[in-house]
Amino acid sequence: MPLVAHNNLPSYERLREEGYRILSPERAQDQNIRALHIGLLNMMPDAALEATERQFFRLVGSSNPISQFRIHPFTLDEIPRGDSAKQHISQFYEPFSTIQELGLDALIISGANVTEPDLSREVFWEPLLKVIGWADVNVTSTLCSCLATHAVLLARYNIKRKGLERKCWGVYEHDVVRQDHPLVQDVNTRLFVPHSRFNEVTAQQLTDAGLHVLISGEEPGVQLAVSPDGFRTVFMQGHPEYDSISLLKEYKRDIGGFITGQLPAYPPIPRHYFDRYNKALFDEYKERVRLALSEGSAIPAFPEKLALDRLCNTWHDSGEALVGNWIGLVYQITNRLRELPFMDGVDSDDPLGWLCRASRNGRVTGNNSPF
Repeated sequence: MPLVAHNNLPSYERLREEGYRILSPERAQDQNIRALHIGLLNMMPDAALEATERQFFRLVGSSNPISQFRIHPFTLDEIPRGDSAKQHISQFYEPFSTIQELGLDALIISGANVTEPDLSREVFWEPLLKVIGWADVNVTSTLCSCLATHAVLLARYNIKRKGLERKCWGVYEHDVVRQDHPLVQDVNTRLFVPHSRFNEVTAQQLTDAGLHVLISGEEPGVQLAVSPDGFRTVFMQGHPEYDSISLLKEYKRDIGGFITGQLPAYPPIPRHYFDRYNKALFDEYKERVRLALSEGSAIPAFPEKLALDRLCNTWHDSGEALVGNWIGLVYQITNRLRELPFMDGVDSDDPLGWLCRASRNGRVTGNNSPF
């Protein structure tokens, strides 16, 4: 996994301890390979800031055994931060002005905490518009995750997300519905992806705006779509970057919110995530918590350690393959100069030539999903 540790960000050492291959800048210079510069706009709250770094670093770094990646994390100054997170950002993140000056080949935009029903009223809205406006002109391709997908779709296409009757939360089955697109080549045609959201953008909304749906599922809806040009922006509603324990940690957090009165109801178990043993374990824990609250006694400890060994990760390989395809396609069309988005001769309105091929083959370039 040839990530290049070009600064002292602690996540590099954490990944090195986990057994991932991390190159020093000196070792990287010995390889006659042009590193790909990928920006990570990390908008997650303080508690998830470093975990989000590691999740995307793992996904990118394990997606290609040959290429070198220099990941440039940055954030938005307008997002409120505590002292510890501010220090971390000041020490290890880059200012957006530096990102603009030096350029990027590709950009990943994380999710974010939301406090307003209207995304355009969030504190990150205006600065996010500046980032995506710059990326539209200067970056080969941008990958949006979950909330970032909803925000960018609203900003660019005036697509407003719709509230769900119940939270889409768990690990869901999906189908590749456009197998002719290079992004999904050699990806399992049926795959699993974690989701965690209260809102959605539907396939109909996307196709009405000229976007192309590539992966969708009967339960969760759209997972992967691309901008009308076929590649400049890639939209995901799910979280292929999640660790095996990510949903468990979120479940623990939500149970804590119920115990303290921040949430009105005990949270449901994430769907298709636990096996029978863990389901029984957490059903029993739910009753123990309710009994403790009714009696005013001590809350029992969350049985995390009992569940860990029985968690299965059914999504990372497909996510790795997808990100590997994305990176490979960026490599094929990006300019040798990182401040320029394309090599000479690439049509920015159809950078992969996919629209032209689809038209020539008589394929409809919108969604052909049965869902």
